[in-house]
Amino acid sequence: MGILYTILIGLIVGLVARLLHPGKDGLGLIMTSLLGIAGSLVATYGGQALGIYHAGEGAGFIGAVVGAFLILFIVSRLRK
Repeated sequence: MGILYTILIGLIVGLVARLLHPGKDGLGLIMTSLLGIAGSLVATYGGQALGIYHAGEGAGFIGAVVGAFLILFIVSRLRK
């Protein structure tokens, strides 16, 4: 059940990040979900590296959205 929960949260985080990012991205549902999951991972490990989160502690929803937004920004710049 854990992986399904992660995918569902990743999808929601990816959708929120896409709503916040201006312009057309051309990403499908699967890429949006992967974007959200990657954003959550970036926020978790980045936060642990900066000392915001402790080891074993995951990033919150807002942190995951910020991580997904950063990844979406980088992907959109690389596509141009």
